[in-house]
Amino acid sequence: MAIERADKDLAFMLRYENVAWYDGAEVRILDRRIYPARVEFVRCATHREVAQAIKDMVTQSGGPYLAAAMGMALAAREARGLDDKAFRAYMEDAAYTLSHARPTTMARMIGITKGCLAAAWKALDEGKPADEGVLEHAVATIDARYRKSAQSAKFLVDMFPDNGTVMTQCFAETIVGTMLRECRARGKAIKVICPETRPYFQGARLTASVVKDMDFDVTVITDNMPGYAMKAKKVDVFTSAADVICMDGHIVNKVGTFQIALAARYWGIPYFVTGTPDPKHPTIDTVEIEERDPADVLSAMGVRTAMEGVGGFYPAFDITPPKLCDGVVTDKGIFPPHDVARYHQKGNAEL
Repeated sequence: MAIERADKDLAFMLRYENVAWYDGAEVRILDRRIYPARVEFVRCATHREVAQAIKDMVTQSGGPYLAAAMGMALAAREARGLDDKAFRAYMEDAAYTLSHARPTTMARMIGITKGCLAAAWKALDEGKPADEGVLEHAVATIDARYRKSAQSAKFLVDMFPDNGTVMTQCFAETIVGTMLRECRARGKAIKVICPETRPYFQGARLTASVVKDMDFDVTVITDNMPGYAMKAKKVDVFTSAADVICMDGHIVNKVGTFQIALAARYWGIPYFVTGTPDPKHPTIDTVEIEERDPADVLSAMGVRTAMEGVGGFYPAFDITPPKLCDGVVTDKGIFPPHDVARYHQKGNAEL
């Protein structure tokens, strides 16, 4: 009997094959830069093309983690026919290339690719094709991550009032889908407000699409409206995911999260972040804030909005201090930001 997958009843773009998928010959990645205006997949013939797609923001939020794992499966296929020493060297090089595609999430990506290496070695020891072993590992890992997210969603939805209004930030991916699925199961008909999240408009294109796809009320606002909209739209809760939750309670997430957290504190609206506190980042000083091409902020959806010669500045993330967060929502419960170390004392390992 087949085990029910954890992406059951989630929106189109959250189903595994529509995030990133290795089909035995190539990796195809849903191009989130243009979704939902067009549904197109970037097809990668090599693991280096997968790494470039991750760097180029073809997929964002949790997408790069699955893309990297699928890229490792593709690398195993590329390395078929090499002797054992050369094969292992090739795979280790691929792991480095994929895990270092973007700097801010590098620590977690290293963990992803290490798991894939172990799966490849295990497959070889068992006489199986290494790419199949890595693919099986990738699917098992994302399934576990979705189930972990679903457990976190139960705690997060506890914080939502019935018929409440929730403001999000950027694209929290799995937690958005699982929290909505949990709301549906409980009969909580929440409304969602999504800041657009320039310059890639993930909130408008991705979060809002997932919410609409799952038949919940959703409204998009521009990035400079959250402070006013919180009061005008009677927002009950602000929530985001995080690219990094440091052990000192600092939160690294899509740039703009900090200012929304400030507005939420002013209005007395609780802010809950979802994610796993990361022991690889004991303090905020260990996180590199990625700065992307300044040209990206001088245009919108391919149309230039500033005069030639005008400069731009594009930090991809910002830092929210622990005092602005009311709780870190995990699969083991909700922890105060200053006490996230207790998460790992419960014996829970990051997936």
